[in-house]
Amino acid sequence: MISAIVAMSLFALVGAISPGPVNIIATSIGAQHGFKQALPHITGATLAYTLIVWLVGLGVQVYLVSWPFVLEGMGYLGGLFLLYLAYQIAVATPVDTTAHHEPASIPTMMTGAMAQLLNPKAWLVSISGVSLFISGQADKALLLGYFVVISLLMCSVGISSWALLGQGLQKLLADPMRQRYFNWLMSALLVLSVLTIWSSTHTLA
Repeated sequence: MISAIVAMSLFALVGAISPGPVNIIATSIGAQHGFKQALPHITGATLAYTLIVWLVGLGVQVYLVSWPFVLEGMGYLGGLFLLYLAYQIAVATPVDTTAHHEPASIPTMMTGAMAQLLNPKAWLVSISGVSLFISGQADKALLLGYFVVISLLMCSVGISSWALLGQGLQKLLADPMRQRYFNWLMSALLVLSVLTIWSSTHTLA
């Protein structure tokens, strides 16, 4: 069982810490507003991914495989939502990264959750994990419980790491022009991730 837990942990951490739209948004928030203000986004995205893992473990993947248009639709809808967020990042007014800011314009817990729930790759990663560690096992309920908890912890660690990376750049981004360039870079990376999602979604279809 210990070896299975270690394998689950490594799988979940790699999936959570690899570059992606949720992590790009976390980096942007951390850079402009600090780690504390990124916590709602981290929490929303983490809880959403944990829900995805749980639903897939209960058998939702059967319907996703049978109805590929569901994932395709999620990909395009999620892409449009992420493009909206990319626009918001690109046109964001530079802020004093050393001062406290009211969180009115900062992505919320719901934003993080939506970005995760509408990301077909989050579903595909969870399907891979469930297939590797749970499907066909005798103690599926116990293993799913472990995998859900591990996914919760590792997703939190992964997204938090990117938010902390962003916070570490705050001194560098104290200059408004540098901050604009950084925002444009984050926006471009988010757009690129959308194009990647749409490309993979088209392949799945």
